[in-house]
This record gives sequence, C-alpha cells and structure tokens, in this order.
Amino acid sequence: MSGPDERIIAVRALIAGEDPAGAPAGVAGSLRRLCSEAARAVPASGVGVSVMNEEGMRGVAAASDAVSETLEELQFSLGEGPCIDAFASRRVVLEPDLARSASARWLAYTPAAHAQGVGAVFAFPLQVGAARLGVMDVYREGPGPLSDESLAQALTFAEVAVETLLDAQGKAVVGQAAEGLDHALESQYVIYQAQGMTMVDLGVPLVDALARLRAHAYAQERPLGEIARDIVAGRLRLQPEPPHTP
Repeated sequence: MSGPDERIIAVRALIAGEDPAGAPAGVAGSLRRLCSEAARAVPASGVGVSVMNEEGMRGVAAASDAVSETLEELQFSLGEGPCIDAFASRRVVLEPDLARSASARWLAYTPAAHAQGVGAVFAFPLQVGAARLGVMDVYREGPGPLSDESLAQALTFAEVAVETLLDAQGKAVVGQAAEGLDHALESQYVIYQAQGMTMVDLGVPLVDALARLRAHAYAQERPLGEIARDIVAGRLRLQPEPPHTP
C-alpha cells in the first residue's frame, strides 16, 4: 500500500492536464477532473465539491456528473445534509446507510437523495488550520461503509482539493474569486438578493424569507438559484401565506 506522499503525488498527476474545448476553465476544470478521478478511485457513483465561507455563502464548484451536481445543490436548497454538517462541525460525516439511519437526521434531504439513487454519502470538510474552504461529498448507490483503503483514497483527494483551491485563490486578484469559481458563487449572491426582496415583500424576518424560498424551490422541484433569479428579475413574487383558521 502506498504512503500518504505517494498518494498525493499520484492524485496530482491524475488531475493535471486540460479538459476539451468548452469545459470549465481554471480551478473549476481542475476540480471537475478531481471529482471524476475520485469517483473512479474510491470507487463511488459520484463526487461533488462545494465551496463555502463563514457567512454561509455556498456554491457548487464541480461535480463528476449531473446527479452529483443535483445532490450538491439539493443540500443548500433544503438547508440540511452531510455537506452542511461537515462544514459546520469541521469533521468528516460518514453515512453508510441513508435509508436506515439518516432519516431522522435529515428529514427532507434523506428521501430526496434516496430518490436520486443514493444509498450512502460521505462528506469531507476542505480546511487548513482555522480556514474552512468547503466540502467534498462522495456518493454511493448501495449502502455500506467505506473500506480503509477507500477512506484513505477519499481523504487524499480531499487534501488535493484543498491544495487546488488555495493555489487558485493565491493567483487571483485580491478581493476576487479565483478563475472558475465566480460562477459557483454568483447564484448565491442572487439568492441573498432574493432573500432580502422576499423579506420586504412578505414582512418576515430574513431567516423566514430564506425558508419560504427553499420551500417554493422544493415544491416546484427547481434549483434554489433559479427561483432566486426569477424573483430578482421580477418574474416571480412570493405571496403571503393565508391566515390559519381554527
């Protein structure tokens, strides 16, 4: 079995190179290659990386496939899930059987993830020292824990993801997101705008406004970012809930 240094060198080599024309540029392209290679190496049905900050700003930076991207977005739309827990606790979250043990932990996320064909999920916080950068999620179709070898592989890919994010941000203009990450965070700024507009329209606290946005997105089976863009553009306006009658 190779040691930690050999693993990291091997992963760096796997994600080196360039994607075909039309693929994401900059760090987004590197992270997408990392997700794809991680899914093969662990192995897993999919892998996703989301970037986050201390204020809760979150965006999907890359995913190995469309289902994994949907699962990443789903957690922010619902406000719960292994990614959010791993970021908040600064600890790895290992959930080997969503159907049996996670239903009470994530009331909305668990059935939604199960409907996407996910039986197990493992979340690895991307952090260095006190700095938290985001989370890498590993999805599997069938239930079951990661083997020691698979866990070691996932941890190595998470470490290289941290290196990739730090290196990209180190080359960016001060005060701006690294090339390729601006798209990941753009929709979250729009969500904050929509949240503020909804707060004013409905006369509710900011946290309740976000809850209404999430509920509408879930009911419409649409990404939260799409709902937010419609509100900011004036195409959608949420209405106050009717008063409850005894």
